[in-house]
Amino acid sequence: MGNETKTIEKNKITEGSIWKNMLGYFWALLLGAFFQQFYNTVDAIIVGKAVGSDALAAVGGSAAMVVSLFVGFFMGLSSGATVVIAQFYGAGRREEVKKAVHTAIAMSIAGGALITIIGFFISNWIIGVMKTPVEVIEASTVYLRIYFVGMIANLIYNMGAAILRAVGDSKRPLYVLIISCFVNIVLDVFFVIVLGLGKLGITQGVIGVAVATVMCQVISAVIIVVMLMRSENSYKLILREIGIDGQMLSRIIRIGFPAGVQTTMYTLSNILIQASINEFGKDATAAWAAYGKIDVLFWMTISSLGTSVTTFAGQNFGAGKYDRVRSSTRQGFIIASIITIPLSIVLYFWGKGFLYVFVNDENVINIGIQMIKFLAPFYFMYIGVEIFSGVLRGMGSALVPMLITLSGICLLRVSWILIAFPVNRTIEMVEVSYPITWMTTSVLFLIYYVYYVRRHKIKGTATDRNKEISK
Repeated sequence: MGNETKTIEKNKITEGSIWKNMLGYFWALLLGAFFQQFYNTVDAIIVGKAVGSDALAAVGGSAAMVVSLFVGFFMGLSSGATVVIAQFYGAGRREEVKKAVHTAIAMSIAGGALITIIGFFISNWIIGVMKTPVEVIEASTVYLRIYFVGMIANLIYNMGAAILRAVGDSKRPLYVLIISCFVNIVLDVFFVIVLGLGKLGITQGVIGVAVATVMCQVISAVIIVVMLMRSENSYKLILREIGIDGQMLSRIIRIGFPAGVQTTMYTLSNILIQASINEFGKDATAAWAAYGKIDVLFWMTISSLGTSVTTFAGQNFGAGKYDRVRSSTRQGFIIASIITIPLSIVLYFWGKGFLYVFVNDENVINIGIQMIKFLAPFYFMYIGVEIFSGVLRGMGSALVPMLITLSGICLLRVSWILIAFPVNRTIEMVEVSYPITWMTTSVLFLIYYVYYVRRHKIKGTATDRNKEISK
């Protein structure tokens, strides 16, 4: 108990300057997200350049959306584990942290096995349902099936990294990503170029990229497990103790299930968007995939900030430091704005250069330029969604944020595509669904956040909070 107390006393999340410590935590997360996307981007570059734009459409279009659907649900569910761990760690509850960690890893193994089985057998069906261009159906299906084989390793790594981040360690997950990133580059080049799979056809080139990705996921999972096993703190992983604690699982699901549903519905609405884009042909599909690789610069930045404020809110909420929870929200919002606005300007004026990294086809380039110029100026509208939902999640509120997201983004976006899009079937009509839903959802989150914070400001003490998180 003494070692744990010493750790809590030196916890920079619950003590000291919020903005300085948040920036330090955030930059490690952002670099991690960068390397995560970097090796995804290398896949896209190698596929787009060495195999062709059809292969890029196969990997970065419908297949990417399907992966997001399955992985997104589990990661939403696992966010319940990270919130629980952050709250107990902030409160110095050593035994509860231990139970949560082992339950979380067990969830990853079981969830990964289930997703692998389901995903492998429905890949061909779901690719067809998404109106994927006929030229890339086979390659998309093969890519998905190989990717699903590595799902257990994928989820173990992500959960292990989330555990470390929940206790304030954002650096070691970064080191793992850097290692796997460069291994992935080497394997991509080896399979697609050295072995010449890219010259054998679209499907063979996609197979090479998929196998390289799965191998890197396995390496990442092994490293993160070893890191947890070597820890001397309350989050130390002991292999023989991996298992489900019923009470802890119930607590995790209570927070994580709404987030999982929210993420799934978000992805389903994006799949509908992808299906609508697919109607414009393979060039539009390839352009949307290339734009997605550029667009990710914003998303990895804002999601890293969201994770940061979730951890800061969770630990300070667990410690009963509500003033630091509110300060984390304000300072996270300021940091997000300072980064988002210049990034939008850069993409708007110089986005064309980024597109040439992925494709050479001029028609695809022109479509991609239009997508960037239309959507980049509206990124600032999404800031409130990520920051407010991150803080609310950290405080343990999951149901209402799920309902807000379902209403403001998912249902509104689906309604737009089903009602407004048929009236004017243009790419611009699809794109406008994004700023409309971002702004609507940000306003809804602001209203609920103000209500939630005011309620907890006048109700409860640190002792009361410890009782509440013990329920």
